[in-house]
Amino acid sequence: MLEEPLPLFRKTQLTYTNADLNGSTDDLWQIHDRFAKGGQHSDGVVSPSLLDLKIEIAHRIYQNCHFCERRCLTDRIKKPGFCGVLGSKYSSEFLHYGEERELVPSHTIFFTGCTFKCVFCQNRDIAYHPNAGVVCDPQVLARRIYARSMAGSRNVNWVGGDPTPHICMILETTRALATLERESGVDARLLNVPMVFNSNAYYSTEAHKLLDGVIDVYLSDFKYGNDSCAHRYSNVDNYIGAVTRNLLASKDRLIIRHLVMPGHVQCCTEPIVGWVREHAPDVKFNLMFQYAPYNVVNYPEMNRYVSDSERRAALNIAKGLNLI
Repeated sequence: MLEEPLPLFRKTQLTYTNADLNGSTDDLWQIHDRFAKGGQHSDGVVSPSLLDLKIEIAHRIYQNCHFCERRCLTDRIKKPGFCGVLGSKYSSEFLHYGEERELVPSHTIFFTGCTFKCVFCQNRDIAYHPNAGVVCDPQVLARRIYARSMAGSRNVNWVGGDPTPHICMILETTRALATLERESGVDARLLNVPMVFNSNAYYSTEAHKLLDGVIDVYLSDFKYGNDSCAHRYSNVDNYIGAVTRNLLASKDRLIIRHLVMPGHVQCCTEPIVGWVREHAPDVKFNLMFQYAPYNVVNYPEMNRYVSDSERRAALNIAKGLNLI
C-alpha cells in the first residue's frame, strides 16, 4: 500500500539475530532493541530471525500478560485476563469493502475479546464473548491470507473486539507465511501482504515494540478527549497517556478514527481534533458518525443518536483546523 518493495514483517523475517532464545527476557529485549534499529537482511529465511525473537518475547509476556495498558499480569496459559482471552479465536474473516478507501479491499480478521468494556459497544457479540468463534491456527490463517491475496486483498486487517490480546497469534501467523512459502512452493510475492493493526490503541509500550517492524499501518481509534469519559464509558484508566503515546509512536504509519458521540463534542471531539492538529497534522483523520444507541439504557445521556447540530459542530471543528 505504501509502495514499498516488502511489507515490514518480511523484512523482520529476513533479519538475522544472534539471539539465544533460551536466554533471559532482559537479554532478549536488549538484542531485540539493537536489531530493531537496523539489522542485516538475508536473501532467504533465517533463524533465529528478528521475528523469531519477537515471538519468543511475546510468549513470555503472554504468561505474565502486559500486552495492554491494564497490565493485569495474568498467566494466560492458565486463565484469561480482563480481556477474557485464553486462546485466540476469531468470529469471521472476509474481504471488507467498508474501510477507508486506501485500504480496500481489506482482508479483515475479527478476533473475539477486547481490552475495553464500552457501554455502547456495537460488536458486543464479539467483544464480550471471547470464547465464541473459531480457534485460530497460524498455518490455517496463513493459507486464508494467501487465498484472500489471490482474490485481491490489499492487506491483512487484524481487528476485533480488539487485536491486542492476540499479538502472539498475529506474530505466529506472519511467520507461518514464510513456512507456507517454503513447504508449498507458493510464490513469495503473493505473500507480501501489508499488515494493518486495527485497534483501540490502548496497548503497552512492550506491545508496540513487538508490533514495530511487523505492522505497516496502524488504524487507531481515538475515542475520548479525557480520562473521565474513558473510565465511565469504557472502564479504562490512563487513557489519554497511553493512547497519545502510541499514536505518536506510530504516526508515520497511522490512520486515526474518531467516533463522534452524543453529548461529547466539547469534551471529546474538540480536544481530540486539537491534539491531532498539534501533534500529528499529516495523518489521515477520519471523523465518523456511525454511533447508534445500543444497549445503553443505564446511560441515558448516551441513549440517543448524534444530533444534526452536533454533527455540524464536529465537522466545523475539524474543518476549521484543516483535518478534513
